[in-house]
Order: sequence, then C-alpha cells, then structure tokens
Amino acid sequence: MSVSPELQRERDHLARARAELARMREQTLSLDAHGGDRVSSEFLAATLHRRAASLADDPTSTLFFGRIDRDASADPTTDGNGMERWYIGRRHVADEQGDPVVIDWRAEVSTAFYRASRTAPMGVTLRRRFGIDRGRLTAYEDEHLTDRAEHEVRSQILASEIERPREGPMRDIVATIQPEQDEIVRADVGTTVCVQGAPGTGKTAVGLHRAAWLLYAFRERLARTGVLVIGPNRAFLDHIGAVLPALGEVEVRHATIEDLVASVPVRGADPVDTAVLKGDPRMAELLRRAVWSHVGSPQDALVVPRGARKWRVPAYEVEEILGELRTRGVRYEAARQMLPQRLAHAVLLRMEAAGDSPDDRVQDAVARSTAVKLYAAQVWPALDPKAVLFELLADAAVLSRHAEDLLDRDELELLVWPNPPRAKGSARWSVHDCVLLDELADHLSRTGSLGHVVLDEAQDLSPMQLRAVGRRCSTGSATVLGDIAQGTTPWATDSWESSLTHLGKPGGHVEVLDRGFRVPASVIDYAAQLLPSMAPGLGAPKSVRENPGRLDITRVAAGELLDRLAETVAAMSAEAGSVGVIVPDADLDEASKALSRNGIEHGVLGFDHGDVDHQVDLVPATVAKGLEFDRVVVLEPTAIAAAEPDPRTGLRRLYVILTRAVSALTVLHAQDLPDELAA
Repeated sequence: MSVSPELQRERDHLARARAELARMREQTLSLDAHGGDRVSSEFLAATLHRRAASLADDPTSTLFFGRIDRDASADPTTDGNGMERWYIGRRHVADEQGDPVVIDWRAEVSTAFYRASRTAPMGVTLRRRFGIDRGRLTAYEDEHLTDRAEHEVRSQILASEIERPREGPMRDIVATIQPEQDEIVRADVGTTVCVQGAPGTGKTAVGLHRAAWLLYAFRERLARTGVLVIGPNRAFLDHIGAVLPALGEVEVRHATIEDLVASVPVRGADPVDTAVLKGDPRMAELLRRAVWSHVGSPQDALVVPRGARKWRVPAYEVEEILGELRTRGVRYEAARQMLPQRLAHAVLLRMEAAGDSPDDRVQDAVARSTAVKLYAAQVWPALDPKAVLFELLADAAVLSRHAEDLLDRDELELLVWPNPPRAKGSARWSVHDCVLLDELADHLSRTGSLGHVVLDEAQDLSPMQLRAVGRRCSTGSATVLGDIAQGTTPWATDSWESSLTHLGKPGGHVEVLDRGFRVPASVIDYAAQLLPSMAPGLGAPKSVRENPGRLDITRVAAGELLDRLAETVAAMSAEAGSVGVIVPDADLDEASKALSRNGIEHGVLGFDHGDVDHQVDLVPATVAKGLEFDRVVVLEPTAIAAAEPDPRTGLRRLYVILTRAVSALTVLHAQDLPDELAA
C-alpha cells in the first residue's frame, strides 16, 4: 500500500527520534558512578539506573503523538522569528547537539497543543494529530487554526484514540487531554484543586497526569517531599498503577485509606451507626480532650537535690509552666519533651537568686536528673494511642467525661464496647478505629507531610478519614477527585466545601468536569435516569462522543440467568477489548463457576487485590468504582441496589456500576428493574 510523501517524512522523523533515544540511553549506560564516598556512589548509580530505565523505548507505542507549527514572531515571550515545529510526546528526546527532536508533553511549549483553538490560536498555525497502530504512524490529521473560514471538524483520530479497545490496566491519556482537563493538570503546585467529575469525564486520569506534571515542573521540591496517590481499594490501584510509570514517574506511592492509617491488625467490624459516628468530626475534639486530660495538676512541689542543697519549685509555679506548654500549639509529646528543661530552668533561676552562676551544662544535668524525670513523668506521662482509645471505648465513665456536650446518651452507647476486652492487646480493632488511632497519634506527634497527595473517590470518605489524608499534605497541596452522585458510603459527602474544610484545605478550588469522553450517550442517558432520585439538583453529565455506544437490556428467567451471562460474555470476548462482568457481591462465586464451566478465562477483582491482566474481569458490585471496561455486563441491578443499607445509597451504587462501559452495556435481569429504570 502506497504511503504519501508527507506521511513518509513523519515516519522518517519517528525513526530519527527512536535512534536518538537509543543513543541517549547508551550514553547513560556508559557512564560510571564515582561519588566522593560509597554512599554517594550508590546514590549516583541508582540515579543513572532510573535515568536509563526512563529512556527505554516501547515498540508498541510511538515517541510522539502530535505536532504543532508555531509562528515564533507572534510570541512576545521569544526573540525568534519565522516558524517553529514541535513534536509532542511522552518524553523529551534530543539530538547530539542538544536540540529537541521530541518535546515532553509537560513542557510549557506543549500547552498550545492542548489548548490552542481558532479563537485563541496561541501562535499555532497548524496542529497535527497522528494515527498510531502498534508503534507505527498510520495517518495524520491537520487543523489549520489560522484559517477562520474552515469549519470546526471533530477529530476522528482523537475519537478513535478515546474509543480504542484496551485490555489490562488503565493507560495514559496524553494524546487526548482536553483544554479544560489541561488547565487542571497544570495548576500550580501550591494550589489544591477539587474536581467534581461525572462518569467518563476523565477525572482520575486528570489527577494522575497532574501528579506527573507536578513532578516534571517541580522535580527538586517534590523529589524531597514525595507524592502519594490514594484510591478506594487495591483493585482500583492496580487498575491505575501503570499510568504514572508509562509517563516516566516510577517513585509515586499508591495506597488505600486503610493502608494509610494501618497501625494495628484489623480483626473487628463496626455496625453502620457506630462506623458513621466514628467518622464524625466531633470525634477529633473528643480525642483531643482525651489526650490532654492526662496532663496532671501538681499537688506537691518539685524538690531537686544537688550537692548539699535541695532546690524547691512550688506546685503553683509548676502549674504555670504546664499551662504555658499547653498553649504553645505544639503536640503533646513535643511539650512533654520540653517539660524537663522548663523545670530545670526554674531550678536555675533559684540557683542564680542564691548567688550561683550555673550555665547551660548545669541546666541539662538538672533536666536529666532522676528527681526531675520522675516528677515530669508523673505530671505529664508518656502516652500510647492504643491505650488512650482502649480506655475510651472500654470505660463508659471515661468516655462520658470527655464527651460531655459533644455526644448524647445514645451516641455514647454506640461507641462503648458492650463486652470490653481485659487488655488493649486483645482488642478487636476495626478499620474505623484505625482512623481514630491515627488521629490520636497526630495529637501526640505531628504527622509528616508530603508535597502533594492525589485523593480519588473522595466523596466516599468520612470527615475523620479526610482529616487523616489532610495530615499527609498539611504543608503541601492536594488534587481531590470525585463525584457527589457516586457517593456510596453512609457518610458520603453532599458538599465539596465541607470535604475540603475537613481535609484542611478550605481555600481549595472546585472545578467541574461534565463532558463525558469515555461513556457513550446511550449508556450515560440510561444511568442518568437515577439522578433525580439519588442526587436532586446535580446536573446530568453530557456525552460528547459521536458514537452513541450500545445498550441492551434483557429480561431472563431466573433459572437461565447464569447461562445467559456466560453466553453474553463469550460473545463479547470474541471481539478485541476488555470485558467487565459486574455482579451482586453475593453472586460472585456462582457467576465465576458459570464462566469457568463455559471455558471463559477470567480474573476476579477484590478490595485487597487486582487481577487486571485478563480480557474478562469478574467484579463484585462494591469494587467496581473507578474501573472502566470496553464492554460491561451488569447482572441483576435490583439486587445490587437492595444490598445497600438505604435506598438512596443503593441507587448511587447502581449509578456507578451502570457507567463503567466505554462502548457497550448489557443489563441482564430476572427481577423487576428499579422504577427509575423501568422505562
């Protein structure tokens, strides 16, 4: 098949870029790591290894996916004139003279590729997108942004890339980032951004690409302080885990909220009402009171023997020292460490008044003396978070004393263990207790802060969980991602302003993404019928895809449901692309057996694991949030909704599940559908 001269020229440039990348990698591998000492040499060797790994070529992809031609003379920030040509890709590639062959998508000049338009061309005269198939350039498509007479045409290459079937983990979207997404991605490192994103708007991808951009633009700062991505479960983290490494960022940690606060083995579970209460923001004040109540009121004077004399600090003066430490705004443990020096200083003042001339060494010796250490430990004891929480939950009198004017009698009964264990070592801590223990630990000693945290599915976090996340970015910033309509926990938020306040970022900026690029119109319109009942006032998302996708709703006799499921999945898996089979949690085992009986190889996803390397994945309904598949089969929607504790949460869970499909959704049911979907 003949190739046009222009496409051949672009292929030649790709070949040149690959050769230059190989040269850059070989040059890096040839370098010897010789530092000033062994530690420096090992650090340099590790840096060179990471650099070489980032320069590895992927033959299944291309080094660039777009090109812009710019009129340099129209850019007031440059002294250039004439035309510039920039190829935009996932990494920077330069020739032997250091001139760019491919520009990193995160570079400032690449911004115009994503944002330029005919009304605001940003100096761009032509934007070219490339069709790609297994690492080869197959086509190109041009937009002439200075030709005002040319009518707006949807990019078919862009649409094909968005709809391209996939298997395995989520992939990056650097070739398809939209202008409104790019503005969020490139928000300053000091800005906390909250993205309210309807299904299919790419909010998760935006958050991950923002992390990649921040690490590029503020490399030195964030390399020191770190970046963390927090997701709802392990299956979700495995699903997104390949995105940042594909963009050259391999040192970003991923965690669930449970990972974040894990300090004890979880062996217990809380009733829903108790779990909701343990996530209430009033618990923070209750725990603060419990910690600081351990600071005693001195009854006796401090007496410090030194040589032939005894120095006495009266109890009222010690009380003043304790009061001053309480109001310094430091953590309990930091103040406890200060106390011996404060007491020693009071002793030194008495020594000076008696005519002595003690120095700092004397004060340190007094602070380390047995008398001062024992006295300080008596009035300001060391604390352990587990012991503090155990005392609260095991002793109704202690809890009632600290919860005065915070909780009512019914709430106190919810918190107190009905059959408390004899010792904290035998306590059956719950996941919600871990959040409280994390709060207590922060009251004792300040939690270290990262440079940036990406928090996905944030609408499902309780105020106390949000506080735990906020502690990890108290001196940094955050990207908060979620959709209020997809809140499926009993404590799900109804207000991003409230969530940002609990996170410690009340000044965070809320951005709304409502253009659906991933979910087709037929699917999103079907699921949106649930919105008036579950999230009144929240606008319905708008699909901007030309391809409306496919929607099939089929009623099946109860005894034939699993056979029809296997038949439907077998037909779907005959085509390229991923297949997600979402079933009620209670039906997971039976559905898996039905697929296996019919010879359908599949993975099974769970809260604590992901198995995303199969074409077909079986997904329990409670794990589906945040995942995407080319084609989705949903089994028994009414049973999925009924499994939730209240009707509204059930409809929200159903809304999440019905919006996981990129191309086609099939609904199989034996029970009547919910009224909202009956039409």
